[in-house]
Amino acid sequence: MVKEIERYGIPIVHMATITTISESVGANRIVPTVAIPHPVGNPSLSPEDEYALRKELVGKALKALTTEVTGTTHFE
Repeated sequence: MVKEIERYGIPIVHMATITTISESVGANRIVPTVAIPHPVGNPSLSPEDEYALRKELVGKALKALTTEVTGTTHFE
């Protein structure tokens, strides 16, 4: 499905903890996340620190959306 959506010119970003799965489904833009039960957060952090973590991950995803790629690219 990822490749079909991108074929129409809509960039897709996979945010995933297990990036090999993203690679296996053909994702071109991959943002590694925190952990399986909390992919875009960490409940052990203070609210302020968790907000900063989430903001950083979303920033990486937005950067990935605006970056031209020709194959699988990890945005660390």
